Amino acid sequence: MFSLCTTTSAAVRPVQEQLPKPKGASETTPEALFWLLLTGEVPTATQTQSITDELNSRASLPQFVEELIDRCPSTLHPMSQFSLAVNALQHDSQFAKAYHAGINRKDYWDPVYEDSLNLLAKLPLVASRIYRNVFKDGKHGKIDTAADYSQNFASLLGYGENREFADLMRLYLVIHSDHEGGNVSAHTTHLVGSALSDPYLSFAAGLNGLAGPLHGLANQEVLRWILDMQEKIGTDTPTEDQIRDYCWATLNSGRVVPGYGHAVLRKTDPRYMAQREFALKHLPEDKLFKTVSTLYKVVPGVLTEHGKTKNPWPNVDAHSGVLLRHFGLVEQDFYTVLFGVSRAFGVLSQLIWDRALGFSIERPKSLTTEAIRKMFEKQ
Repeated sequence: MFSLCTTTSAAVRPVQEQLPKPKGASETTPEALFWLLLTGEVPTATQTQSITDELNSRASLPQFVEELIDRCPSTLHPMSQFSLAVNALQHDSQFAKAYHAGINRKDYWDPVYEDSLNLLAKLPLVASRIYRNVFKDGKHGKIDTAADYSQNFASLLGYGENREFADLMRLYLVIHSDHEGGNVSAHTTHLVGSALSDPYLSFAAGLNGLAGPLHGLANQEVLRWILDMQEKIGTDTPTEDQIRDYCWATLNSGRVVPGYGHAVLRKTDPRYMAQREFALKHLPEDKLFKTVSTLYKVVPGVLTEHGKTKNPWPNVDAHSGVLLRHFGLVEQDFYTVLFGVSRAFGVLSQLIWDRALGFSIERPKSLTTEAIRKMFEKQ
């Protein structure tokens, strides 16, 4: 199946170019990507609009879910609130009801598809409600049925008047939607779904994995590391030599340089390059972006010399926080929620295919202590 993570940058660009864009936008939409992930075909503008219209028609929250979010203390992490709300939405799962009624397993995919569309439609309302409650004035907007998914999300967050931010949301939601099974959130959603847990329960489990500092919190860690570097060096325009020295200080203290390295890729993450091209177009003079660009020049050489990193090149997390901060979305604890909204498009399309193909429950194998001892006794 198609994956934005493991494709080369040469493959990602044609996808971005071929998928339809809303009128006046410079980026494609997660709706178009969702069609591609489900069918393997590039949608027409009309087909893409049909997904947009379908999601907009389903975009409402039960009152008890709104009240549940509103009663959360502002000190509860946004990701915890996000997972809580998704679990609560399970109340209306069509798959859970169909399974209880005795649906034939060959038809499992149908209510899973319906649940997935319903969940995708509600995520901007859930995420923006958390954002407005925790960081803003607690006032909430409504879905504009004439707008695409990302434009609506931008408006609900309070940035709807900024066309460039809406385009950033389109880019962000597309490139973070990765559905390949090698990462924690995608694999967790697949694993829990293999037990025939419905899409709400499965995705909530994936969100809990995404919340970890080695996964979805990584973009937040990158930005904090850069800001900490600037503070300690005493300038927002550090030189290559200053950055090089700070990287070595980080490594020598037993820490890692966040945003560099990837478990699968052995080259610059194509999603990093997509964000870099966006920055070069929309914010070339931004000081933080210039620092990120200097890091791109310096860090691979440092990590290569250090010799303990298989891939010294930047990954997707090395760039995203800088873009969000430029447009005023500075609340770092919310960044992983944005990641979660995006990831839903990938993992839910995978879950639909899991049920359509009739995949069985996943059962990891276990090893005895004696078996492990034999594996290593000659080493």
